[in-house]
Amino acid sequence: KMDDDDDIPQLSSHTLAALQEFYLEQQQREGMKTSQGFNQYSIGSIEEDWQLSQFWYSDETALCLAKEAVLAAGKGGRIACVSAPSVYQKLKEQDGEDFSVCILEYDRRFFVYGEEFIFYDYNHPLDLPENLLPHSFDIVIADPPYLSEECLQKTAETIKYLTKGKILLCTGAVMEEQAAKHLGVKMCKFIPKHSRNLANEFRCYVNYASSLD
Repeated sequence: KMDDDDDIPQLSSHTLAALQEFYLEQQQREGMKTSQGFNQYSIGSIEEDWQLSQFWYSDETALCLAKEAVLAAGKGGRIACVSAPSVYQKLKEQDGEDFSVCILEYDRRFFVYGEEFIFYDYNHPLDLPENLLPHSFDIVIADPPYLSEECLQKTAETIKYLTKGKILLCTGAVMEEQAAKHLGVKMCKFIPKHSRNLANEFRCYVNYASSLD
């Protein structure tokens, strides 16, 4: 839904072919029936990589967060998902809703999402493409990969650069003070669940009146 396609880097045919091959192998490995078709946006179409500290939300949580993002972004809104691919995937399933979305993610397997994918390393929080303008997103949903103040602080720089104001942060309950300090967000009543149980208690934090309370 971008007006100007000229400055968007296109994937080379070689890269696309490699990605298609990767997906085909993955399909076969998981024994998915071809007759069911393959939804590249469904949760689990890209498997969790624990070495990258990836943990997907449960279906219900991802859907709940996606719906909240659409509501918060408003009609024609722009949503940025920072290290929150399962919310991005749910957003892509919201047919007919009027919004656009970008995924900022360290895992290069997400190249399969084409121009909406932006390679992102929280160690370089402002190393972002030029066409990603400051304060150009109605809401930013972020799930920093590590429960450390350093990771939160650096991710916070990215969030503050991208958002027009609204922030939805998902991180451990232990990060409550740091989240308030770095982003001015407060814990919601809503408890996010993961597809596999995590040892750490996980919570959502916002800086606006949301439906998650």
